[in-house]
Amino acid sequence: MSLEGVEHALRRRRDERDRIAGDLLDLEGHDGHRLLKGAELDGETRRRWAEARERLAALWVVFDAYRRVVDEAERLRAASPRPGPETLAELTALLTGPSVVLKPEDVPVERRSLVRITAERITLDEAVARMDAAYREVARTVAAADEAWTALLPRLNEAEAARNAAERLLAELGGADRELERLGRELAALRGRVRGDPLSFAVGGRIDTGPLERLAAALAARRDRLENALRVRDGFAARAGDLADRVAAVRAAEEEARAARDRVLVRITDPVLPHLPDQAPALADRLAGLTALRDGGDWVAVARAADELERAAGDALRQAREATKAINELLERRDELRGRLEAFRAKALRQGLAEHPELLRLFRQAHDLLWTAPCDLRQATRAVSGYQRALREIGAD
Repeated sequence: MSLEGVEHALRRRRDERDRIAGDLLDLEGHDGHRLLKGAELDGETRRRWAEARERLAALWVVFDAYRRVVDEAERLRAASPRPGPETLAELTALLTGPSVVLKPEDVPVERRSLVRITAERITLDEAVARMDAAYREVARTVAAADEAWTALLPRLNEAEAARNAAERLLAELGGADRELERLGRELAALRGRVRGDPLSFAVGGRIDTGPLERLAAALAARRDRLENALRVRDGFAARAGDLADRVAAVRAAEEEARAARDRVLVRITDPVLPHLPDQAPALADRLAGLTALRDGGDWVAVARAADELERAAGDALRQAREATKAINELLERRDELRGRLEAFRAKALRQGLAEHPELLRLFRQAHDLLWTAPCDLRQATRAVSGYQRALREIGAD
């Protein structure tokens, strides 16, 4: 190589050396690298980190050998302001020839041979290619672990916060919570897996946070249930009074439904009635049972029973009111038919047809059905429709 070529190659190698050194330091300073280095790893993450650590160690060995060659070239060039042919040849050999010497113990196992007894010699370009391949593999493992921890740790913290809040509430309530204990064991197992083997959560190129999200949701639900139990404990008298009012409302609504049924049975022939609920007595028994649960001090069970009773009372009240509405609609149907018949009669009067023999007969038939108790709604409906049809036909003549 000419002096100009040597100068150019040396500048390039100097910049390359500094860049590679910076990249290696950045890799070792990466959050993922620090976490992997300090963690007690297990499973897939342990296996991949062991491989990455070996590659990184081999990479540094190659880099040290590479750097010694570049440093030697720099020293030789600095010592020869006007290098002669021999110096230029030596510099050329360093910069382009197999000048990077890897001792037998420095060569990675996969590149060793039982018959090799001398050091391996490679060029600077080969050294860079080898370092680049190792760097990429190590960086992939470090980045994958960092990505996994970045995705998993916030979910783990969320689950632990919910668990801690639930345990504080339980301590205030007193007693035990087997479900919370079970969720706590599940959390401990997932915590160990997250910290020791984050790469085991990698599925199909993404990090599966589902187990942690489901656990966090379950713990949050348990925390909410304990919060509700604490509210019930602190306001039990008011809650019991409210539930008593709800049960009383159900009893009144069911009594109203039965009264409406009795009215309809007198006024309507063979009515199709909805099922009449009678849930107030059972609800009253459940309300009385809350006191026994309270005396036992199981406030989680008290809160659950109170919530269930509140829902059941709401459903029973809705059913009773719907039954009353359906029953009253039968009377409203009779009143509607009466109104329609009178409207048709008024129309017949306006047209001068009210005394028409056929219309008069049909009117009296419908009127008798609608104003006779009990009323046969089916026949009355047909009679009103018959009067309307006759009025239309006779009026058209």
